[in-house]
Amino acid sequence: MLQLGPTSLVIVAVIAVVALGSLAFAVVLRRQVLAAGDGSPAMKTIATAIQEGASAYLNRQFRTLALFAVVVFALLFLLPGDAGVRLGRSIAFLVGAGFSAAIGYLGMWLATRANLRVAAAASTGKGDSARQEGARIAFRTGGAVGMSVVGLGLLGAAAVVLVYRGDAPAVLEGFGFGAALLAMFMRVGGGIFTKAADVGADLVGKVEQGIPEDDPRNAATIADNVGDNVGDCAGMAADLFESYAVTLVAALILGKATMGEAGLVFPLIVTAIGALVAVLGVFITKVRGSESGLRAIYRGFYVSALIGAALAAVAAFIYLPSSFADLSGVGETLADHDGDPRLVSAVAVLVGVVLAGVILAITGYFTGTTAKPTRTVAAASRTGAATVVLSGIGVGFESAVYTAGIIAAALCGLFLLSGGSIWLALFLIALAGCGLLTTVGVIVAMDTFGPVSDNAQGIAEMSGEVDEEGAQILTDLDAVGNTTKAITKGIAIATAVLAATALFGSYADAVSMALVDLGVTPAAEGMVAAMLSYEIISPITLVGVILGGSTVFLFSGLAIDAVTRAAGAIVFEVRRQFRENPGIMTRETRPEYARVVDICTKDSLRELATPGLLAAFAPIAVGFGLGVGPLAGFLGGAIGAGVLMAVFLANSGGAWDNAKKIVEDGHYGGKNSEGHEATIIGDTIGDPFKDTAGPAINPLLKVMNLVSVLIAPAVVVMSVPDDANHALRIGIAVVAALIAFGAILASKLRAPQLEVSNGEPAEHEPVGTRS
Repeated sequence: MLQLGPTSLVIVAVIAVVALGSLAFAVVLRRQVLAAGDGSPAMKTIATAIQEGASAYLNRQFRTLALFAVVVFALLFLLPGDAGVRLGRSIAFLVGAGFSAAIGYLGMWLATRANLRVAAAASTGKGDSARQEGARIAFRTGGAVGMSVVGLGLLGAAAVVLVYRGDAPAVLEGFGFGAALLAMFMRVGGGIFTKAADVGADLVGKVEQGIPEDDPRNAATIADNVGDNVGDCAGMAADLFESYAVTLVAALILGKATMGEAGLVFPLIVTAIGALVAVLGVFITKVRGSESGLRAIYRGFYVSALIGAALAAVAAFIYLPSSFADLSGVGETLADHDGDPRLVSAVAVLVGVVLAGVILAITGYFTGTTAKPTRTVAAASRTGAATVVLSGIGVGFESAVYTAGIIAAALCGLFLLSGGSIWLALFLIALAGCGLLTTVGVIVAMDTFGPVSDNAQGIAEMSGEVDEEGAQILTDLDAVGNTTKAITKGIAIATAVLAATALFGSYADAVSMALVDLGVTPAAEGMVAAMLSYEIISPITLVGVILGGSTVFLFSGLAIDAVTRAAGAIVFEVRRQFRENPGIMTRETRPEYARVVDICTKDSLRELATPGLLAAFAPIAVGFGLGVGPLAGFLGGAIGAGVLMAVFLANSGGAWDNAKKIVEDGHYGGKNSEGHEATIIGDTIGDPFKDTAGPAINPLLKVMNLVSVLIAPAVVVMSVPDDANHALRIGIAVVAALIAFGAILASKLRAPQLEVSNGEPAEHEPVGTRS
């Protein structure tokens, strides 16, 4: 087993201290946010309702997922391997899941307090000072969550390395799997909740009744604001935490395999540097005078990213030797490599930082309110909703190609940097992921900025205590938030691709180690050889590629279908309240907000199981049914389809949302015009695109990769030896496929059962009909 020297142990211990310092800084930012003024009694009443709804939902979700986590804990312990490592991996799974849940809850808790304070800043301040204060509160809210992401991620990884030393990568598989699995469930469940409420509120309130988006007469407004917090704040915070954790896990696994002791420690150094520059990024992100909030956020991101890359290069030249032959524990294939480990590592980190910056620019261009693509979508409103939808789809498709091309170029560059060594290239890809995430503190702050600003606008409108100038400030902040949310989704999917590509290495390592342990050399030809082949020319491997891409499409379809069903229930409920309580429209009767929140909660918790089970059991079915070669193809197909689908969904949705903002600012007819109604339809379609299906693909890729890494040894044991139990292997595959498709069938059977609460069949009242 690889042993860590005294110097490396001291460095890892210092990194653990940096992690604790990050958590302490998060507490400082939290106190700064809570110290701001919290508005009028009317604002507090609305904010309290949002807080209670969000807390109730997450508490119920965590109780639902607790049993699932216990089952996975037991299954991980049953996998082949050393007993101590298996136990450590199972415990690390619970720790990773717990950290992911904690990050999600923190994001929700603080955001539901910050939204009130941003609204209060707009209502009490004037001009640029009010906008600056609102932006400061919103960004530091995200900064607190971002520093918590950095702190818990670093602390978990450093602690495992200190305890398990050379076995740390195997144990950290559990840590990353726990973080990714819980984040996926939170992303899907929160996404279904928020978009069911949002779509239902928009269709009945804005389209049918002609009232403003956050009008208190709409029974779904509280649920909509609750959804912003459980989906965009809790879900995305957990998502970015798992991106951080899984990327770090991939880097440590490949670092140990390629560069020995130094490869196990250097990724931790890079991410610790990221924690330090995140502090700088949060502090320097301040709106100056009348400048755009987006410009201030870009400045903070780029400055912290460049400083992080420079410090990582310094660390590489100080810590790493000048020759691969001088690395302790390096594999024989790299010992003769004539490159400089310091240089290639520093450049790999730089590639990751540059990749984040380029994706930021591309996403900002395709979704920003001042850029041509989004303005083209807004202009299409003059000819109706159909052209708005078509234009937004075109923007999404085009932006997906450019983003995927940039990621592909980065992968090619890292391969060239490795001198053709596949293992070194995979490690450099993982390092690039770590470089990209040196800015994760700022990235999380950018993402949280959006829902906090959106909620603040809702609280202001429902309370009726913000003047026209304050309302415009909040509208501007919300538009900035739409763009920053799209940017962080783009960066998150880039980390997913880098981490998933890097995990190919650990997957191949798991397969080769299982073969070595068995002492079996498979035949060059035959059925077993085909099951082990990674060659894309093999028909059975190509089948795996097709199935992987298909799983991404199926997962996305299930998520959007779930939103459709849940939103339909909200539409009928809101219509019922308007129909049975005429006093709602005259403001004489208060809508039943809690009833809508309860419907969203129940539907989202029921619906999240189907896509979650698909993600967990699809790779099991493919791996045990077809072999480790087709399973590698399955992962490749999922990555290829996943990056394109995720960017398409996120950017289409972002463009539709900001196109609506452009019209609401007075262009192309302004509010309450036919063009405005057309953009509302586009925005409503884009809601589940950008906030449910699209971002959920990110943890989906990591979950499927980590499941594959974990089951690979068992697949080999049941496939290769002459006495292999093929009947048991096929039985496992069949059971996994039945579980996945059984969950899909169950969700489909629920679809026609949707009814209005008064018993009137759903088909008697089609969605979208004007009252």
